[in-house]
Amino acid sequence: MAAAKWRASGSSVSPDDDPEAQASNTEASNTQVGDPEAKARQICLRLLTVSPRTRAQLAQALSRRGVPDQAAEAVLSRFTDAGLIDDAAFARAWVESRHHSRGLSRRSLSDELKRRGVDSEEIREAVGTLDPEQETATARYLVERKMASSRGRPPEARVRQAASLLARKGYPASLSFRLIKEVLEQEGSDDAIALDLDDEPYVAPEDDVLPPG
Repeated sequence: MAAAKWRASGSSVSPDDDPEAQASNTEASNTQVGDPEAKARQICLRLLTVSPRTRAQLAQALSRRGVPDQAAEAVLSRFTDAGLIDDAAFARAWVESRHHSRGLSRRSLSDELKRRGVDSEEIREAVGTLDPEQETATARYLVERKMASSRGRPPEARVRQAASLLARKGYPASLSFRLIKEVLEQEGSDDAIALDLDDEPYVAPEDDVLPPG
């Protein structure tokens, strides 16, 4: 049957003589029938080639593809020992990338890492690499850019838009309104006083980034 299909296709190489086809057939047989660990390795390597993943993300992927728990755990442990899975490094890179590219606060970064299954202590350590002064500087830059783009509009609308932007990125209202007030004052506007903006001191989240445990 295979020979008939080969002849019908017009191929010059028989499947019986093609080492790549034989290897592919062998791998498919191993991963789909008799070797769940081989299937798990194949899935993990394919996903890690696309982008870094946490151990929890890979475990979810293996579960969705029907890999038995025991085989999945064995492969994930070997990958972790080999350094192919490193949640701490993933978390540090995530914090650096997402803060600088998206301007996310430490609170938002913590939430994102938690959803990806990173351990609480590793999240705390990764988020701790982001200096509170840098976080405030980023928030100030976001406010300045937003306020600059809305000049000429009613002050209430400008404040609302800037505050909403920072809220979506996880910054507390106290910091948002303090920075908005500073920007309005730099513009020489009396709107900061007229709007009675809250200038409550901002306390950067530290131990409250994640609940203990």
